[in-house]
Amino acid sequence: MTELIMQDVAFDSALAQSLISEVQQEYVVRYGSPDASAVDPAEFTPPYGAFLVATVDGEAIGCAGLRRHDEGVVEVKRMFVRAAHRRRGHARTLLRALEDRARDRGYRRVLLETGTAQPEAIALYTSEGYLPTAGFGHYKDAPLSRSFAKDLRVSERQPSCSST
Repeated sequence: MTELIMQDVAFDSALAQSLISEVQQEYVVRYGSPDASAVDPAEFTPPYGAFLVATVDGEAIGCAGLRRHDEGVVEVKRMFVRAAHRRRGHARTLLRALEDRARDRGYRRVLLETGTAQPEAIALYTSEGYLPTAGFGHYKDAPLSRSFAKDLRVSERQPSCSST
């Protein structure tokens, strides 16, 4: 199996924006419109945030970001793996890399939101120990939105991939 490598990039970099455009198109297909959540690129800047691009053999295959939500709490945003690279464990590896970054930055809890039109995302998050939580953010009262949280203090993990 080819190694998945995580690269820290700026949220507003051309590479990140290309992948974010693809995930927004995925939302249009699944929900009829792009994600309308307000996003400031500075929110994904260390030390409070991060934005990762996953590559295989030099090809960008996915991305995901962390942005500070509250004291000790971080939110996963723009998690995405290109369709041709799905069902290979890349999303799970990407999620675990984000959790490692969150732990390294001192966060104790991770929040995320997804929607009912993404059952594979819900299955991934629940299989990784995320539990349903109260809605938050732009979609907190949206009927198709589902919010999840994970306590990082309960789930210590060793890094599972290479980083650059």
